[in-house]
Amino acid sequence: MAVVGLDIGSVAAKGVMLDEGRSHLVLVPTGWSPRDAGKLLIDSLLSRGGCDSDEVENIVTTGYGKAALSYGRAASEIKCHARGIAALCPGVGTIIDIGGQDSKVIIIDERGRVLDFAMNDKCAAGTGRFLQISATALGLDVSELGAAEQVDQNITINSMCTVFAESEIIGLLAQGTDKGGIVAGIHGSVGKRVAAMARRLGIKGQVAFTGGVAMNTGVSRALAEELGCPVMVPPDCQFTGALGAALLAQEG
Repeated sequence: MAVVGLDIGSVAAKGVMLDEGRSHLVLVPTGWSPRDAGKLLIDSLLSRGGCDSDEVENIVTTGYGKAALSYGRAASEIKCHARGIAALCPGVGTIIDIGGQDSKVIIIDERGRVLDFAMNDKCAAGTGRFLQISATALGLDVSELGAAEQVDQNITINSMCTVFAESEIIGLLAQGTDKGGIVAGIHGSVGKRVAAMARRLGIKGQVAFTGGVAMNTGVSRALAEELGCPVMVPPDCQFTGALGAALLAQEG
């Protein structure tokens, strides 16, 4: 029998199905309806696995949109990310997850049990939303930011507030400041904000960086510099929450 984990984020919805030693991964845009995104994930996972719905033994849901889903049981994002990383990356003690609407730091033990955590979900600074707004102000797609930075021309972004940072970026562009230096400064701003949250908890063991923002090499660089230690980005870094949910479903 198969099990499914769904992580319905504010920007992307991720699904993992575990079935007799095989795993299937699907990512779709969340769009305006988390419920529709969840249904699309289930249908896509069943299609990839060659399963019928009655062959799915258990479903666990997590993420921003989990309350909109009417099937399965819900689990916290903190618990799911901890479980997923413990399975993927033994030895990791600190998880940094940056999503579209929040950023999280999670301290875990060797079995993936949560020892402590902190979350920034009241302000867009240090989240994917901050990067999206900044990219738009620069006339770039958010996926282009990592390759666009020029660290040797780094321009410090002084405003931590997303609205003021956007105005600051527009002002820098008007002065003819190089985009690459501004991008490096944006990454540095995110790294500084999230690293400060991590230091308040205390870094434990290896550090893993997960979530969609982890695919941005500039933010990974900035985090490592601010923390003063290597930052690991696991394969399929966007799927750690969904994987953790699937593993919790497997455990019953």
